[in-house]
Amino acid sequence: MSEDSRWYVIHTYSGYENKVANNIEKIVENRKMQDQILDMNIPMETVIEIKDDKKREVERKLFPGYVLIKVAVTLDKDDRPEMSDDAWLIIRNTRGVTGFVGPDSKPVPLSESEVIQMGVEKRSVEVSYQVGDLVNIVDEIFDGFSGTVEELYLDKNQVRVRVSALFGKETIIELELDQVEPAVK
Repeated sequence: MSEDSRWYVIHTYSGYENKVANNIEKIVENRKMQDQILDMNIPMETVIEIKDDKKREVERKLFPGYVLIKVAVTLDKDDRPEMSDDAWLIIRNTRGVTGFVGPDSKPVPLSESEVIQMGVEKRSVEVSYQVGDLVNIVDEIFDGFSGTVEELYLDKNQVRVRVSALFGKETIIELELDQVEPAVK
């Protein structure tokens, strides 16, 4: 996530998420504001629905009534990200938008970890270890522990590691790919 843009969450009438996103895109295009409103995302998941003994894949909104929007920001005097008044007005006055998610409907950007957790932006992490390799954990909580890679989920940015915990009991912990590094042999 670059320092000059942030993801915000806007609340919409339920069922209006796509319409709101399309309307904002049109306004941005017409007013040539692509440098201020950079991207939009409606997080979706694919689920298998069984109806009348037939299986079919259906896409559902992860957060009905919400649209994520990436906006260019500047830092205010307290080093907090702030969007331009023009961007705020366009978003806030779009038909179907009820407000920003935040205290008193004031826009509060998502943290980088929230953006990654929600799958809005993907980070690519090069992995130099594989299942069965000995790795060191560089996560705050388990920093200094080492273990063996049990499973790798590159698409989910996760790795499962078997570590020896207290009193020699083995535990499997799930971490992000960049929280683990190969052990020096």
